Amino acid sequence: MAFDGVTLHAIVKELKKEIEGGRIEKIYQPEKEDLIFTIRSKGKNYKLLLSANANYPRIHLTKEDRENPLEPPMFCMLLRKHLQNGRIAEIRQVEFDRIVEIDIETKDELQNQAFKTLVVEIMGRHSNVILVDKASQTILDSIKRVYPDMSKVREVLPGKKYTYPLLQQKLSLKDLTYESFKEALLRQKTKKIEKALVEILQGFSTTLSSEVSFQCSISDSFVETLGEEKIEQIYQKVRDIYEKVYNLEVKPCVVFLEDKVADFSCIELTQYKKRLLFDTVNEAADKFFFEKIKSANFQMKSSDLKKIVQNILEKLYVKLNKFQEELAEADKAEIYKLYGELLTVNLHSIKKGLEKFRTINYYTGEEIEIPLDKRLSPSQNAQMYYKKYNKLKNAFKTIKEQISETLEEINYLEGQLINIENSTTLQELEEIKNELIEEGYIHKHQKKKVASPSLSQPLHIVSSEGFDIYVGKNNRQNDYLTLKLANPNDIWLHTKDIPGAHVVIKTNNREVPENTLIEAAKLAAKYSKAKYSSNVPVDYTLKKYVKKPPGSKPGFVIYTNHKTIYVNPE
Repeated sequence: MAFDGVTLHAIVKELKKEIEGGRIEKIYQPEKEDLIFTIRSKGKNYKLLLSANANYPRIHLTKEDRENPLEPPMFCMLLRKHLQNGRIAEIRQVEFDRIVEIDIETKDELQNQAFKTLVVEIMGRHSNVILVDKASQTILDSIKRVYPDMSKVREVLPGKKYTYPLLQQKLSLKDLTYESFKEALLRQKTKKIEKALVEILQGFSTTLSSEVSFQCSISDSFVETLGEEKIEQIYQKVRDIYEKVYNLEVKPCVVFLEDKVADFSCIELTQYKKRLLFDTVNEAADKFFFEKIKSANFQMKSSDLKKIVQNILEKLYVKLNKFQEELAEADKAEIYKLYGELLTVNLHSIKKGLEKFRTINYYTGEEIEIPLDKRLSPSQNAQMYYKKYNKLKNAFKTIKEQISETLEEINYLEGQLINIENSTTLQELEEIKNELIEEGYIHKHQKKKVASPSLSQPLHIVSSEGFDIYVGKNNRQNDYLTLKLANPNDIWLHTKDIPGAHVVIKTNNREVPENTLIEAAKLAAKYSKAKYSSNVPVDYTLKKYVKKPPGSKPGFVIYTNHKTIYVNPE
């Protein structure tokens, strides 16, 4: 992630242009380490986001709407006291390091002019937002307090003098000369150029270094292999980046890998094939972090939901195994009945105290050995086996029903695991969670149900022959697709005896070509538990032959008049 000093330099220049001189109207703290300032400047309203989040520290303008807590945190209240209605006097960056200082003109208790400085330190897990009295350089408070037992180098506490964190001694882009650059670079001779540029230049990240080496056609090259001509070419690229950033002649971009945001920068990252250009660096940063955090939240919620379902399944597997053991025991009911009968007819031949009795099974004519409890009389042993027989006979039906119900639950929850894997939006995950609450798998006091504002939409694909194909990614979508969207003569598909998505081909009363049928079947296989298998069986039938039994779980249907096709998932 390239929130480096160079990109920050461009962001600060844009902030100076847009909000320097503006007035702070509102201050919010929507998250523990995030702040949003509403600023009125040049007749417009702006929202400035400051974050000391360890994973996503940043400062930029944002258009994102955030939900605020009912009770503002203490640091937010302190900022409101000191900064609300204040005027932003100056915004500056400390050299090319990731430190931004915002001077704010306010009034003290006696209504005299006073200045406060809001320091934003963007330094990974050490990131912070610190309010400082400008005149005395005394810390008023910070979004993260740093106590002596946390750092022996620098305390960040109210009443302490503000000092900069330890700054790295690197070459400044502003005063960079070819001689100083070449000398510093050659001292890194055993390193790759991408690493060397990060080591010697202020504000340079691996992203920028990789882009320079890419544009100079020396990716993964070692410094010691570079000739004079290449060193000069690298220097000119570095100077070019500085000049463009200094003059705000930038091409901010967000780049993608496999449709997910991968990085962003104030310059166009030509090393990536898929990139999206923006008018300002602030817009690029806002887009990048919005998508990155949304993706991270999605992965976290998906993982949490999956863990809940897997934990329930583990208990059900244990439960099923226990029932199967009981069923195996219940299968012995007939042998216990036989033991009782044989003991009854042979009471006169059995002595008390025996541990076993051998006799002829009059049904088969073969000899049989019957275990005995030596503490019981022959008659009591016979009665014991009759009792076992009656108990197991009565239990057999109950156990079979319990096994059937447990298998139904297992199939349902294994299907939910597939639904979670198939989900691509937070809304789809929310629908799955709400369904699990409604079905009683998640207690309401554990997970608060949040109603979805509208139904998430099934995946829609057009076949190579122009037919609309729809794929349900959770049970809510499956029921909607099968019970509402599909017409009686549409084709309905599902993997045979395998948890997976409902798939519908909209026929519009036309005959569906074989190729479209195969494409739809491949989608059914892909969005099923068998997505990593080959030769997957997929059933298909007309929608009019698909029924939902009354009282059945979401997504569950029965169907008839079907055929089966075998495909490899795509």
